[in-house]
Amino acid sequence: MIELVIDQRRRDLGGFEVGRVLPFHARRMVGPFIFLDHMGPATFQAGFPRSVDVRPHPHIGLSTVSYLFEGSMTHRDSVGSTEVIRPGEVNWMTAGKGITHSERFEDLRAHGGTMNGIQAWVALPDEAEETDPAFAHHGPDDLPTYEGGGMWARLIAGKAFGAEAKVKTHSPMFYVHWALEVGATAALPAEYPERAAYVAQGIVEIDGRQLHEGQMAVFAPGETVTVTAVTGAIVMLLGGEPVGPRLIEWNFVASTKERLEQAKADWRAGRMKLPDADDQEFIPLPPDPPGPAPAMS
Repeated sequence: MIELVIDQRRRDLGGFEVGRVLPFHARRMVGPFIFLDHMGPATFQAGFPRSVDVRPHPHIGLSTVSYLFEGSMTHRDSVGSTEVIRPGEVNWMTAGKGITHSERFEDLRAHGGTMNGIQAWVALPDEAEETDPAFAHHGPDDLPTYEGGGMWARLIAGKAFGAEAKVKTHSPMFYVHWALEVGATAALPAEYPERAAYVAQGIVEIDGRQLHEGQMAVFAPGETVTVTAVTGAIVMLLGGEPVGPRLIEWNFVASTKERLEQAKADWRAGRMKLPDADDQEFIPLPPDPPGPAPAMS
């Protein structure tokens, strides 16, 4: 039932640690999900430096999905959006043919507090790779919930368990937040060919194996997966239909090397518009990595 267990790799992004789960060398994607970072958990004192913020940077060929358990974050982008995301809400940004955005921790800087959440990237299918960029913010009323048997669940995006979130997606997928009490058991049906569960908090047992915070289990297709909470736990379920192999380099996702190179050239030359409300600085393109071109995912 479990094909692979992935341990998060902790990375310091300039005063703020994240746990990177996807992409992984042995499993680059799960359904359309090509990137998953666990932001924090990290506690900040009021007045921490602006260097912790994520300055304006570009994307192509993907949608970014931000979802918080604790804290807040201000999003600004080049299509004119400014939105503060808080726990239980969804920021869904579609890069398509190109977008730039920043993520600032202004409320946390003013008041202090904890940041804890998930940032995921969803690769766009071939027909949507060059779609117009867009941004959507969704509050809890757009996200179906369920409660019973020691489990609380929220459908963040896609379709699952007979429900559908009011978040526009571009390919068949699901993304779910489970909160499980000690001893609670819940089942993930074999609805999609590619599925995974990331343990964001606590310990669960799956297929006779215990998984702890920071681990992702990737499942074989065709079987219902049973999850039992050994402790109180938060589990993120994700997956869907594969969209085909993708290249990923820096903040860009594409189905061809030529498109990646064009995006890099555009950013290097200043041809990608910065957010109107945050255009005084940006993250420069890093040097090309040594060795062969990035592998297809």
